[in-house]
Amino acid sequence: MTVLKAITFDLDDTLWDNHGVMLRTEEGHYRWLLDALRAWRTARQEPALALDPVNGGQDYLQRRLQLAKAKDVPERRGDFTWLRLRALEAQLEAQGLTRSGALLWAAAAMNEFHRLRIQVTPHPEATGLLTALAERYQLAAITNGNIHLARQPLAAHFPVAIAAGELLAPKPDPTPFLTALARLNVAPECAMHVGDSWEEDILPAQQLGMHAVWIAAAGDEVLPPRVHRIAHIKELPSVLKLLENEV
Repeated sequence: MTVLKAITFDLDDTLWDNHGVMLRTEEGHYRWLLDALRAWRTARQEPALALDPVNGGQDYLQRRLQLAKAKDVPERRGDFTWLRLRALEAQLEAQGLTRSGALLWAAAAMNEFHRLRIQVTPHPEATGLLTALAERYQLAAITNGNIHLARQPLAAHFPVAIAAGELLAPKPDPTPFLTALARLNVAPECAMHVGDSWEEDILPAQQLGMHAVWIAAAGDEVLPPRVHRIAHIKELPSVLKLLENEV
């Protein structure tokens, strides 16, 4: 039996609950943009833009979705920061802002997005768990999200952190997994990936020969070799103990 040397982690909905974070971030950064633009244009005695949080926000979303499907930039489909920037720039230009003005305001809105995006609350067990694991394994983070990896609250636990969208190869593409393994200098069979998505985390890791731990509600299906299921990250030590007993 191969000895486990490294563990890679998904972040969103694995080490923290991300649903509320994204709702707050989505609404917050766009509302900030509209409020800041309104104040700026009022000071310049210019009329307010014909945008509101609901209709403008929906238009912003549709522009992102269209960009993600664009045939001329398929590699950008997982680069969520790029998609947001381009969508905001296009929306603001459509409202009459100059190209330079649209670029500046879109960038300012994304700064606010990232300020809100890092305000995550890790599961209470996460810090202690990662601290203990780091004494025995190399650790890395692999995420499709566009959170600033160096600013998220668990950053110190991950000397290797991969933003898959920035590689233009979002999970389930094997590239971010292989990149992490190369930086850790660990073979796939000596590594484990932990995540909540079957399609984006578990299948690609398992297909590469890694062990995988799926954070999901209990089910009746038979899991493939090297795949384990737990309901919460706090149960990970039990899986590791099981693997140790198999050695």
